[in-house]
Amino acid sequence: MAGSREIRNKINSVKNTQKITRAMEMVAASKMRKAQERMKKARPYGDKIRNVAAHMSRASSEYHHPFLVERDTVKRIGIIVVTSDKGLCGGLNTNILRLVLTKIKAWEGEGEQIEVCCIGNKSLGFMTRLGANVVSNIVGLGDAPHLEKLIGAVKVILDGYIEDRFDQVFIFYNRFINAMKQEPIMEKLLPLSDAQLHGGEGKESDSKDHGGAAGTWDYIYEPDAKTVIDDIMVRYIEALIYQSLTENIASEQSARMVAMKAASDNAGDVINELTLIYNKTRQAAITKELSEIVAGAAAV
Repeated sequence: MAGSREIRNKINSVKNTQKITRAMEMVAASKMRKAQERMKKARPYGDKIRNVAAHMSRASSEYHHPFLVERDTVKRIGIIVVTSDKGLCGGLNTNILRLVLTKIKAWEGEGEQIEVCCIGNKSLGFMTRLGANVVSNIVGLGDAPHLEKLIGAVKVILDGYIEDRFDQVFIFYNRFINAMKQEPIMEKLLPLSDAQLHGGEGKESDSKDHGGAAGTWDYIYEPDAKTVIDDIMVRYIEALIYQSLTENIASEQSARMVAMKAASDNAGDVINELTLIYNKTRQAAITKELSEIVAGAAAV
């Protein structure tokens, strides 16, 4: 059995660790609230630009954007993988990367070529170890990402689709459900479907706008339809990706808060167990000394 001093050092070490995990839990809780507010603020813009894109996709008959055109065959796929830059957030990154790995193996089994855009240090490290074809990446976005920093890496994928380098584009990220639950999902970004444009696939939609999306009213384009629609569609895809990033950041902070709380609770259990062992060891030492004293007195 370990000595009293060694057990006491272990208890102090675990207590120091517990202080760190508690501090990280409080920091994650604060960041989670800010991330949730940022996510909620981004949703109205995403909903509005979705409605505008839906109207234009149906209203303009003289021009169809490449983002709306289905390809006859699918041989090349571009994927955007969103993870966190840091760890200590439970199984958040593991779950989404497991989903990515499963899909990549299925696509490769069908003979399809995969190119990857990595957002977050964890996805970049995983894809590099996997030997995937990483065409662009961005790390160090922080807790409050800016769209202008995100556009460069994403534009490589969007340009690849327009240039027919990809037949489909998917995005993987963790959707924020609540503080205790985050769901790893895969969404099809390109080509855009009617369900996506009209707020389908689990997204809220405004029923009063569906008539316009069906083509009952149109816009006046200036200077021309192609210029306006091209710009709106790119902004729409960027809004979807930014919304996915804010969802993932909120999920990251929630998962980190829960993980750090669990670590603090486990540290408390370890401290209690070590304290019990320490008390038993100290009591055994006292009992041994008393026995020696009694035995010496009896001998005299």
